Amino acid sequence: MKLSKIVYKPFGLGLGIAGGMLAGVVFKQAWKRLSHDDDAPDATDEDRTWREVLIAAMLQGAIYGVVKAGVDRAGATATRRLTGTWPA
Repeated sequence: MKLSKIVYKPFGLGLGIAGGMLAGVVFKQAWKRLSHDDDAPDATDEDRTWREVLIAAMLQGAIYGVVKAGVDRAGATATRRLTGTWPA
């Protein structure tokens, strides 16, 4: 097993947790600005429309995907700087 992969495993796990938390914060702020509502709808909230629920889910998924890709890429880049090889 490559040294870069060994180094990246715990580092990547920590980054994944931090990235998930960051994505949650970004989504909450984006939802507040777009909908002027403090809470995003839950799928089982009967007082919310299908449209609200699906738009919130789409926005949340897009934000999570972008944050995850950015965090993963930054982690891989940092690992290459530390070890000299790209984690695979």
